[in-house]
Amino acid sequence: MPKLNHFNEEYKNYFNYLKLEKGVAKNTLEAYKHNLTLYLNYIAENEIKYISDVDLDLLNNFLLELTNLGLSENSKNRYLSAIRGFHKYLLDEELIAKDVASLVELPKLTRKIPDALSVEEIDKLVFQIDTITSTGIRDRAIVEVLYSCGLRVSELINLTTRDIIADAEMIKVLGKGNKERLVPIGNIAINWIEQYLRDSRGQLVKDINENILFLNSKGKKLSRMGIWWIIDNYAKQSNLANKVYPHIFRHSFATHLLEGGADLRVVQELLGHSSINTTQIYTHIDKSYLKEVHRSFHPRAKLVAKKQSLE
Repeated sequence: MPKLNHFNEEYKNYFNYLKLEKGVAKNTLEAYKHNLTLYLNYIAENEIKYISDVDLDLLNNFLLELTNLGLSENSKNRYLSAIRGFHKYLLDEELIAKDVASLVELPKLTRKIPDALSVEEIDKLVFQIDTITSTGIRDRAIVEVLYSCGLRVSELINLTTRDIIADAEMIKVLGKGNKERLVPIGNIAINWIEQYLRDSRGQLVKDINENILFLNSKGKKLSRMGIWWIIDNYAKQSNLANKVYPHIFRHSFATHLLEGGADLRVVQELLGHSSINTTQIYTHIDKSYLKEVHRSFHPRAKLVAKKQSLE
């Protein structure tokens, strides 16, 4: 537990607000708790008894401490986002008269372009899966769903048997912030799910009332680490171990859709991104594809291409 001293009440009330009123996801809450605990302990060590006594110099000194600890600009940005949310909450609740955190500029983010597998690499991996065994059928269904639907691992492991709407070729997904969305699922993934339900899940399930779709050998919900181990095992067999992890199938899903001509807003909806800015990172992956789209559809680019063909 954090020491937090005299900030316990504000801390507790803020996280109750995030959880109960804002519906913030559990993993995000845990990250915010870690970041705010460090911050609140820092200001307490500087003999600050009330949040309202925090000034801009102290806040900047805290960020400097994070730099001295070797944190990247991206990590500092996450800390500052948590701090700014906390101060804004206190201001809205009239527990402080001014919000100094809003005066601090967010560090400029350097977004790493995500890796993506080619269709050939995905095929190479899935062909390593021995679908004679019950776990092999399950694993093939898992990989096909990850790639076909672009799910986060947390979304995959929480799928239930009721979430599969096979007739409509859709699945119901519970995403971040407990937001539900419907995602299309292709015939290949549907076929493997149906085979898993028919031939495999019955050998894994221990409790007839268990409705989680993908189960481990003990009949319980697979963990995030369990999914990682499954993917890593087949990646090694495929000699793709250096670049394969469960989330790469989500990146590959988005990349292949955009390369095929999908609208960015549609991809945003499919991925469950709350902001189009998050989805836009995938547009930086294939510059040659973007150039080809520009050349094909922009009137000036088409004129230039026609002129060059006549010369």
